[in-house]
Amino acid sequence: MSKISQEKTPLFDAVKKYIEDKVIPFHVPGHKQGRGIPELKNYIGGYILNMDVNGMEDLDYINNPTGVICEAEKLMALAFGAQEAFFLVNGTTSGVQAMIISACDPGNKIIIPRNAHRSTIGGVILSGAIPVYVQPEINKELGIAMGVTVESIKTAIRQNQHAKALFLINPTYYGVASDIKSIVRIAHINDMVVMVDEAHGAHMPFHDDFPLTAMEVGADMSAASMHKTAGSLTQSSVLLTRGNRVSPDKIKHVLSLMYTSSASYLLMCSLDVARKQMATKGNEMLEETLQLVRWARKELNQIEGIYAFGKEIARTPGCWDFDETKLGINIRGLGYTGYQMEEKLRKEYNIQIELSDLYNILAVVTIGDRKEDLQALIDALKDIASKTKVSVLKNATIVPPTPEMIVSPRDAFYNPKKSVRLEESEGEIAGEMIMAYPPGIPVICLGERITKDVIDYIKILKGEKCQLQGTSDPHVNYVRVLGRE
Repeated sequence: MSKISQEKTPLFDAVKKYIEDKVIPFHVPGHKQGRGIPELKNYIGGYILNMDVNGMEDLDYINNPTGVICEAEKLMALAFGAQEAFFLVNGTTSGVQAMIISACDPGNKIIIPRNAHRSTIGGVILSGAIPVYVQPEINKELGIAMGVTVESIKTAIRQNQHAKALFLINPTYYGVASDIKSIVRIAHINDMVVMVDEAHGAHMPFHDDFPLTAMEVGADMSAASMHKTAGSLTQSSVLLTRGNRVSPDKIKHVLSLMYTSSASYLLMCSLDVARKQMATKGNEMLEETLQLVRWARKELNQIEGIYAFGKEIARTPGCWDFDETKLGINIRGLGYTGYQMEEKLRKEYNIQIELSDLYNILAVVTIGDRKEDLQALIDALKDIASKTKVSVLKNATIVPPTPEMIVSPRDAFYNPKKSVRLEESEGEIAGEMIMAYPPGIPVICLGERITKDVIDYIKILKGEKCQLQGTSDPHVNYVRVLGRE
C-alpha cells in the first residue's frame, strides 16, 4: 500500500481514455456527450459533458468497486492516513449519516455537541439513536459557539455509561478545534465509537500548522468535504475509517443503501485529482495560503472597529486549536450586523462572503484564493469603516438551558404534527428543529419540550433579526409540534 504513487489518478485516467477512444454511447445519461443539450454544451464545453458517463467495466461501479474507483479510494485512504476511504457524491451529509447508522442501532445513545450540523440529526432520525447533547462553550465577545471541552465530554460519558458512540466536529465552521486527541482517548477507554465531522477540515492533514485530524488521533470514522477546502467539485466528499470497532462490511452495507446507482464521474474524477494535488503539492500550496491569510488578518486588524480573530483564541474555553484559513471577521465595533455587512459587500463591492451571523462575517480562504481578492476585501472593509461612525452593536448572546427530550427524534419525525402560534406552544413537544445564528446552536430539537424560556429566547432572536432556520414557517410565527390538526 505505501508503495502506491500519489502521482497516479486511476479513475481520471480511465475516464480520459474512454473519451479518447470515442466510444459510441448506447447508455445513460441521455444527453449523449452533450449532443442532446446543445445550449449547455455551447456554454460549458464538450469535455465536461463527455466526462458525464455511467458505470461500466472499465470505469468501475461505485456500489461495488473492484477496479479504478477501488484503486482511487485506496490512494485517498493512504493520503489521509486511513485504512479505508469511500467516495461520496452527496456531500458530507451522506457521510455523517452513514457513520451514525453504521455505529448506532435503534435505541443506542450517542453523545453529540449541541452545535452539530443538521445532517447529524438526520443521521439520528435514520438510525433511531437517542442523542445526548453536550453544550459547546460560547465566546461571548464573538457571539459564536466554540468546541466542547474534555470535561464536558467526561461528564456526559459518566452520566451515560452505556452510550454507544461519540460524535465530534473538527473544526467548526469558524475554525475552532476541540482537544480531540484527549477526547478520542477517553471515549475509546469507555469502549465508544468515535465519529468526526470534518466537513471544514479536508485540507488539514497536508500541513503541520493545522489542528490534528480525526485519522491522526485514531478516531474510528470521519467525513471530510473535499469540495470545501481541498479543491474538488461541489458535493464531492470522502468517508474515512480506521480500526474495527465498526465492521467495514457494515459501513459498506450502509453506504450501499445510501449511494445513488448513478454516481457522477465528474465529481469522482475531481476527488481523484484533488487528492493527487493535496498529497503531492498540498504542503507547498497550503503554506502559501497560510501566509496569505496571515497577511490579510494583520491588515484587517489595523482597521478601527474590526477584529479578525485567529490563533490567539486557541487555549480559550472550548478552543484547543484553530484553523487559520477560516477568516472570521467580527464587525460588531462598526455597529453593523454580519447580515448587513454581507449584503453591503455583495451589492456595493461585488464580494460574496461565506457566512454571516449577528456579529461576524466569515471568509473561507483556500488554495484557490489570490492576494488581489483578499486585497479587495480589505479595501472594501477599510472603505466602509472610513464612512462609518463607530457604534458598537450590543452583544445579546445568550443560550437557554437544553430542553428536556420527551420522545426520540425519530419518533418525533414520524408522529403527526400540527402548527401552533409560537406564543401558544409552551408545553408542546417540538416537531421541528429551530437553529439560531448566532451562536449556531439549536434552540429546540425534535422531540423536546418547548418551554417559556425557549419561546422568550426565540422572540429575542427575532427582535435582533438573527437568522433562524429549520422551521416550516420562515418567520417563526408558527411552530410545528406533535399532534393532529
